[in-house]
Amino acid sequence: MSRQEKLLLFILACVNFTHVVDFIIMMPMGPQLMRYFHLNPQEFSFIVSAYSLSAGISGFLAAFFVDRFDRKKVVLTAYIGFVVGTIACGLAPTFGWLVVARTAAGLFGGVLGAQVFSIVADVVPYERRAQAMSIISTAFSVASVVGVPMGLYLATEISWHAPFLAIGGLGLLVTGLIIRYVPRLDGHLQRGGTKFNPLDVITSILRSPNQLRALWLTTTIMLGHFSIIPLLSTYLVANVGLGESNLYLIYLVGGLVTIFTAPLVGRLADQRGKYPVFVVFALLSMIPMFLLTSMQPSSLTYILSVNAFFFIFSNARFIPVQAMVSAVVEPQRRGGFMSMNSSVQLLGQALATYGAGLLITKTESGALIHYSWVGYLAMAIIFVSIFIARNLRPIDADSPSQLDLEQPETEQPDSTRHPVKTS
Repeated sequence: MSRQEKLLLFILACVNFTHVVDFIIMMPMGPQLMRYFHLNPQEFSFIVSAYSLSAGISGFLAAFFVDRFDRKKVVLTAYIGFVVGTIACGLAPTFGWLVVARTAAGLFGGVLGAQVFSIVADVVPYERRAQAMSIISTAFSVASVVGVPMGLYLATEISWHAPFLAIGGLGLLVTGLIIRYVPRLDGHLQRGGTKFNPLDVITSILRSPNQLRALWLTTTIMLGHFSIIPLLSTYLVANVGLGESNLYLIYLVGGLVTIFTAPLVGRLADQRGKYPVFVVFALLSMIPMFLLTSMQPSSLTYILSVNAFFFIFSNARFIPVQAMVSAVVEPQRRGGFMSMNSSVQLLGQALATYGAGLLITKTESGALIHYSWVGYLAMAIIFVSIFIARNLRPIDADSPSQLDLEQPETEQPDSTRHPVKTS
């Protein structure tokens, strides 16, 4: 892996870090926000799903035009909008305005994730792409270890506004890194013979069973995962007896273990095969899913141990899936397809989050009922995903993607542009 490739992956991981912290910080703040705004589970699920819903819509719309532009410009524009929306969350005076600000942040955030993974797929050949995806996914781990505990600390010591303002401030620094160090990323535009048609992304997907399977796989993974996640913190506090002051440990421990395991999973998937590794960890992930959603009052050690395995196995099944999904479409159409995939992913998150809120009820004492039902449904969906992934076929496994990372920022005549394969 070249120095430029490593630097690019680092900056993309920073983008992903701020994006992930902004999204997941809402969930551990559930007990505080529900108390502050007097919300029931359905109302809290709505504010979480509002971000995913708006992001899913914007990702769908972006799919029709993102492949027409340099990926750096797309990421930079979306990231600036995301940072502004996040700062607006920190300045929101009421619950209603917070919903509006979260929706605005989601509109731009919905474009970010897809373009980050598109860039990785453009730059890194398929045979070592899972390892590169694992580097990007460690942003979630670092967000859990650093971002969430710090966000909860700021929310507790200052106010619930503070975490969003801190993320927005960090986002301004990352914006500078993108402008200064990310090169022009237009290798997909330099491949001759491509005429852009706004509807091409839809017709291409509908004509390709392979791409349809990839979208179904993404949907099932999101439904299985995000039906559990949003109300997990609330359940552990209200039903299991975990103190709110210890909530940060859930994300701290989970993030720490995945920082070490994610790169190992990436290398293993590249060496042993992405599908077999996915199957193993998809099956293993059902064990902590069952234990968490049916947990009774327990010791802190037991809670953290089960949670650690949940983080490890859930993250491990996601890494090979991202590598597999990114390989079902040619580079010229990858940005549009990955935006469509991101849209499906985010809409799946919104559906899972809001659907789980409808299944769960809250007693007068604050305890949640029927969370175990959500767990059974999530396990069934993850089991189905194994059969969908079985027939997924990469189209670029034998022809590694190429991109010239040495190009200067100034425009050159077409005759002098020659994409060069990264080392």
